Amino acid sequence: MALNDLKDKVILIAGGGKNLGGLLARNLAKDGASQIAIHYNSDSSRTDAEATLADVQATGADGFLFQGDLTQVANITRLFDETKSKFGRIDIAINTVGKVLKKPFTDTTEAEYDSMADINSKVAYFFIQEAGKKLSDHGKICTIVTSLLAAYTGLYSTYAGQKAPVEHYTRAASKEYGARGISVTAVAPGPMDTPFFYPAESDDAVAYHKSASALGGLTDIKDIAPLVEFLVTDGWWITGQTIFANGGYTTR
Repeated sequence: MALNDLKDKVILIAGGGKNLGGLLARNLAKDGASQIAIHYNSDSSRTDAEATLADVQATGADGFLFQGDLTQVANITRLFDETKSKFGRIDIAINTVGKVLKKPFTDTTEAEYDSMADINSKVAYFFIQEAGKKLSDHGKICTIVTSLLAAYTGLYSTYAGQKAPVEHYTRAASKEYGARGISVTAVAPGPMDTPFFYPAESDDAVAYHKSASALGGLTDIKDIAPLVEFLVTDGWWITGQTIFANGGYTTR
């Protein structure tokens, strides 16, 4: 499926209201997707999500907003059901949802662990599960993880630790869904230059992350979006893989 084959395709994006998810919604609409479901989590994201929807509709594509806490699995089910009810089918499902916690192992509370597990691992599992139930044959599933999966570092035990299972979810789902022609991938960016990144980091840490990549600087969402777009179109033959895209921040 080439980019010009996005015509008439229905796309669902979790975390699609802003940052990378918002950019993906805009780009895919510009590239010809006809219908896009844009999920956002809370009222604090509503304004950004509404702006993203307006930009999507300005391209001539149809779209709608869905607000919900996806750590409640019923909301994941409802997101897919409402998208399918409104647009008739779902062809591409992209999950950009995540949360960063930078904290020493010995200081992490049970509540923090549970929250990180819910947002980074549980949501990803049941999103991929629901996509397997609701996507059309030859559909595409892509999840955003983190390049810290290949890092030898402390302080991110719950962030990298709860993104790590998504690599196996991706492999397992790709094997189980492959007979239907559905590809399943994950993309692992380096630290991205978005508001998502900065609250967890000190100024010194930000400077380190900027210097750590071989190509220099933080990851720009504009460098990640084309990769995701490729994987859910021309790159469909890549499946079961986690692709590290980070300017040489980490590697395997």
